[in-house]
Amino acid sequence: MSDLTPRQIVAELDRDIVGQTDAKKAVALALRNRWRRRRLSEEMRTQVIPKNILLIGPTGVGKTEIARRLAKLVGAPFIKVEATKYTEVGYVGRDVEGMVRDLVEAAIMLVKAGEQERVADLARERTEERLLDLLLPTPESSAPSKWGFGRDDDEAPEVSERRQRSRDKMKARLHAGDLEDHEVEVTIPGRATAPVSILGAANMEQMEMDLQNMFEKIMPKPTQTRKMKVREARPILTRVETEGLIDAEKVTQQAVQLAQESGIIFIDELDKVAGEDGGGGKGPDVSRQGVQRDLLPIVEGTTVNTKHGPVKTDYVLFIAAGAFHRAKPSDLMPELQGRFPIRVELNDLKRDDFVRILREPRASLLKQYQALLATEGLDVEFTDDAIETMADLAFQVNQSTQNIGARRLHTILERVVEDISFEAPEREEKAVTIDAALVRGRLDALAKDEDLSQFIL
Repeated sequence: MSDLTPRQIVAELDRDIVGQTDAKKAVALALRNRWRRRRLSEEMRTQVIPKNILLIGPTGVGKTEIARRLAKLVGAPFIKVEATKYTEVGYVGRDVEGMVRDLVEAAIMLVKAGEQERVADLARERTEERLLDLLLPTPESSAPSKWGFGRDDDEAPEVSERRQRSRDKMKARLHAGDLEDHEVEVTIPGRATAPVSILGAANMEQMEMDLQNMFEKIMPKPTQTRKMKVREARPILTRVETEGLIDAEKVTQQAVQLAQESGIIFIDELDKVAGEDGGGGKGPDVSRQGVQRDLLPIVEGTTVNTKHGPVKTDYVLFIAAGAFHRAKPSDLMPELQGRFPIRVELNDLKRDDFVRILREPRASLLKQYQALLATEGLDVEFTDDAIETMADLAFQVNQSTQNIGARRLHTILERVVEDISFEAPEREEKAVTIDAALVRGRLDALAKDEDLSQFIL
């Protein structure tokens, strides 16, 4: 997927996100530039840094979704953070370096998932052998099994052959699912943990993680023996075998490299740390200018110490976003502004956009509700006039109250299908048609009452 052209990337994003072509082009170009950078000479490659992006637009228009879908498209580690949860060093709150540590953890999960898929077949084979050992103990077992085979110190060849035939029969029964309800005794490895939290302050999180890691290495790992059915033991044993087949050190090295070269950090609510007067330094927002100062080295490129080793942020792609209703991008520190050279303004959603959002995406809201109710045996159909009516109401309520973009559709749809969903298990009529009359009956009174719509819609 990394070889996709910008046009192909935009086309892929169009399958899930309606409109916002300028923002899609910007992120597509940023992704393609990564592909181009990898094909440069070593000398030139070190000089080319990502062109970070600032998305400007109200909530609910697709800023986060564009970044998330982009990362998923190319298998890049991705995290979303809110700038407002960080504080300047010295204040109570999270340190901005925590976002880099979170990115590395996301990269480890991504690489580990790939490794688990790679060894899945071998892990299943080993799990099967483990289950056979539990059901039919080997000659070294001192206790006889329930199948009548105990220890035989002087095992003759014919006995060994008979044992193998019995094992093959047991294997066939295991494959056929005949032994799923049989009990086995499984020893589950535990994890050594520190008895208490050493440090409570959030800005000391790295030191606490290091101490936790130290305790894991020096404290004995507890084990727990439990009796359970084969069907319950299989996933546990599969997980243990999978972990044993994966080289943890190799996964960590690959993850750190992936985070450094392909990581995407989405910083939301950046406008909330931009002061209208350039930062000020008074009142409850005293540390927000400090958050900008702390963000600056992370965005421009630095080395952050993590429990997995040092991680460079020079080539991490940062996508920042904010509504910028009260503050302006120019209210950010000049140095920070310069680190987001690509700025894209996202458009407010219109009535036609709401119609398209309900109909077009691969997992549109209508398709989600239809799939959920289909599990109860209901065949739900939304008429065209019902879709138009819901889009009209969403647009009107956004105009008359707080504009929350496409998220308004979630609330409206939930109100429309609430009674149908509640009665679904006992409903005799399995074919349900939702038309404009039903939508108006559920929502018209609320939409007209501005006070009520503020709290319910």
